[in-house]
Amino acid sequence: MRTKAFNLYSSYLKKQFGGRVHKVSIDAGFGCPNRHGGRDGNGCIFCDPSGSGAVGIERNTTIASQIEYSKEVMSRKYRAKWFIAYFQPFSNTFAPVETLRDYYDQALAIDDVIGLAVGTRPDCLPEPVLDLLGEYHQKTDFWLELGLQSIHDKTLDYLQRGHDYACFLDAYQRAKQRNLRICAHVILGLPGESREDILATAAELARLNVDGIKLHLLHVLKGTVLGDLYEQGKVPILEMDEYVELVVDFIELLPPSTLIHRLTGDGPRDILLAPQWSMNKWEVLNAIDAELERRGSKQGDKYVNSEGIIE
Repeated sequence: MRTKAFNLYSSYLKKQFGGRVHKVSIDAGFGCPNRHGGRDGNGCIFCDPSGSGAVGIERNTTIASQIEYSKEVMSRKYRAKWFIAYFQPFSNTFAPVETLRDYYDQALAIDDVIGLAVGTRPDCLPEPVLDLLGEYHQKTDFWLELGLQSIHDKTLDYLQRGHDYACFLDAYQRAKQRNLRICAHVILGLPGESREDILATAAELARLNVDGIKLHLLHVLKGTVLGDLYEQGKVPILEMDEYVELVVDFIELLPPSTLIHRLTGDGPRDILLAPQWSMNKWEVLNAIDAELERRGSKQGDKYVNSEGIIE
């Protein structure tokens, strides 16, 4: 098997633990400050009512039941040996510290769960919560998954994110004071963003020397503000070859040490409006590999370090 041209998170896990490790997603029923925090509006324009990215979760059951169900699926399908409990939909720090501790501990109490990942927003990380996350960093394989989407405030405003880039940077720096590992989430193909805008986000994350990255394709879903705009002809969608080229451009700028958690996603089939080509996830991933090979490039080929030197 040819060595990947990028630093794959799953390979890191296999090397770290000596076998297949898979994430199991959990819906703990958290809300979101952008929907339930006293602000006007109904959240980000791309997020569906059940929480963006929440696919394949056995909802409305206990944390233990959700994990055991996903463990059985992952063990059968991928021969996974160990699991990371991933609190995914909505903002999984949007609760009192005592509640968070209880939920996280429930997940870590399950057999073969060897790590914890918590997805949240940069405006949902008060100091007591960060202190709590710092505790988990000390005792398990812990990742803070932090939604950014873009460094450009004009884009964040369009998306109705409810925060600006300065908010992300503040949360990032405070999390780093606790030595937390951070996986930043970025969406490619956002309306109004040029290639230069997207690569400016890549360059900024490279400057921060981010620990991990998830690249998401912009999915347009039914029942969202973005979906309504798309049906009005107001949302341009990337073709697959455009997306592939952007992904390769992006990872060429990242430090070689940054772990790549995701390069694309396939979205919920029942509510996906566009792009339909995203359903062929492996075709997209194979095209990314092929583009890297065509260029003869790899992650970090255009990374500029803090001294301004291309490494």
